[in-house]
Amino acid sequence: MKRILEFIEKYFFIVILIAVAISLVYPNSFKWVLSEYNGINIINLLLSIVLFTMGTTLKLDDFLNVFRNPKEIAVGISAQYILMPLLAFTLASAFSLDTALTVGLILVGTVPGGTASDVITFLANGDVALSVSLTAVSTVISPILTPIITLLLIGDQIHFNPVGLFISIVEIVIVPIILGLVLNYKFPNFCEKLKDYLPTISSIVICLIVAGVIGANKQAILTSSTIILIVIILQYILAMLIGFIIGHLAGMDKKQIITVAIEIAFQNSGLSTSLAKTHFPNLSQSTVP
Repeated sequence: MKRILEFIEKYFFIVILIAVAISLVYPNSFKWVLSEYNGINIINLLLSIVLFTMGTTLKLDDFLNVFRNPKEIAVGISAQYILMPLLAFTLASAFSLDTALTVGLILVGTVPGGTASDVITFLANGDVALSVSLTAVSTVISPILTPIITLLLIGDQIHFNPVGLFISIVEIVIVPIILGLVLNYKFPNFCEKLKDYLPTISSIVICLIVAGVIGANKQAILTSSTIILIVIILQYILAMLIGFIIGHLAGMDKKQIITVAIEIAFQNSGLSTSLAKTHFPNLSQSTVP
């Protein structure tokens, strides 16, 4: 069992490609991911599991780090919630994306940083403590900023309920993180043992979410994949460049610059997918980006 878990964690890229291949050949295989059970969206539940596991790895020090590195945190968060949304809006306008794809791209730009950024920062020899703090802070303030920024950018194009968006983020993100924090505080030894399994659990959940979305939007993806791939790749590359530039201008050291660049580029796409599915049900392609 342990070998299987290690394989999934180590070869996540291969595992997710297999999941994608299966969802394209047998699109109904993961249909359940986008379904509901007793009024609960399965995709929201899956994402909550990922955020809960994140909460079990966090400690008070991760938030106190904000006061130890105020400049780095301020620069990273500002770029996260100002430059990334503007970049998404600019790309959507430049490529004349339709409403659904624009909504999806904007949501990718307005959500907080993804948990994968911490792992990538470690592999890239960045400042892991800073990465964890940036992820934690951007995630905690996301219920306020994500709905407001989304409303400002696309509120005139499509009607949606920003309060509903706020409630969804609290339910999907904040509650699971708090539960994870409490568990870590009460049972630190147990959570320490869980750490060996958490990356694999998160990897499996992300694979399920991606496979579910791709299976449900197979035709849309096959017919518009080129333009979406170009836009998403550009969004990622430009985000990395922006991170390097503002980190350098802010006078950060090499490790901190690498960390900020990664944190800005690696968005919580699972959350954006969940929000698109829940709040823009008539725009099925909004989950594609």
